[in-house]
Parts: sequence; structure tokens; C-alpha cells
Amino acid sequence: MLEIYEMPGHLIRRLNQTAVSVFMDETGKKGFDLTPVQYAALNAIEATPGLDQATLASHIAYDRVTIGGVVDRLEQKNWVRRETNPKDRRARTLYLTDKGSETLAEIRPIVRETQALLLSGLSTVEREQFVGLLQKACEAVNERSRAPLRIT
Repeated sequence: MLEIYEMPGHLIRRLNQTAVSVFMDETGKKGFDLTPVQYAALNAIEATPGLDQATLASHIAYDRVTIGGVVDRLEQKNWVRRETNPKDRRARTLYLTDKGSETLAEIRPIVRETQALLLSGLSTVEREQFVGLLQKACEAVNERSRAPLRIT
């Protein structure tokens, strides 16, 4: 057996690879063309209408360049609109369109199913413990990330 089979980084990468695959398969079956980061962005914009791209990036722990492309694609799909910030004409604020809100409402149950499928090998108690431990591990090394999570 390779030593990497017991390394958390390797196991987390494998689980993430599976998570993305399951997400894309299950949402694709329902006719949605949406990536996990696009879902995260829609979720954050819904929760905090009017946030800017930099804040969006920090709220979902992605770098600003990646988020710029994500927002471009969401805007092309007419799920997000950008508005000029009246307090700072250089800044753009983000809002869900009606179509974006509808899409998010339709896809949310599918995403919940994919998350349950991802942890289907665990009992309910184990799932709660696992997610709690993942959160704790992420918080412990957040500042070492290239895109740390920042919730303001």
C-alpha cells in the first residue's frame, strides 16, 4: 500500500475530485450547466446582495482572478447582474437576476442530494462529525491558504 493512501491531503484531493464529478453529473442530468464554484458564487450573492467581486472571492475562499471569470460566465447566463456602486463609481456590485434566483432555487435540492451522496458511506452521526472536523481543520490552516476565507 502506498503511504499516500493514509495522507489527509491525498484523501481530501480524492474526495474533492469525486465531489466535483458527482456535482457535475447530477446537475448535468437535470439540464444545468453549472460548476461548484458558480453555485457557491450564486449562493453568496443571494445571501449578500450588492457585494463586490473581491468580497465575493473572500466569502467563498477563491482568488479574485478566478472569481472574475466566474462572474463573467454567470452574467453571460443572465443569472447575475453587475451594477455600478453609487458610492464608488469604479466598483461594481453583484445581484442575482430573477433567472439566477429561480435557477438557484431549482438546483439547491439537487446540490443537497449530491452532498448526501458524497457522504453516503457514513452514518448521520459520522457525517456531522466529519463535517465538523473538516471545518475545524480548514479554520486551523485558513491563513495559509492562497485564498483564505473571510466572512465580514
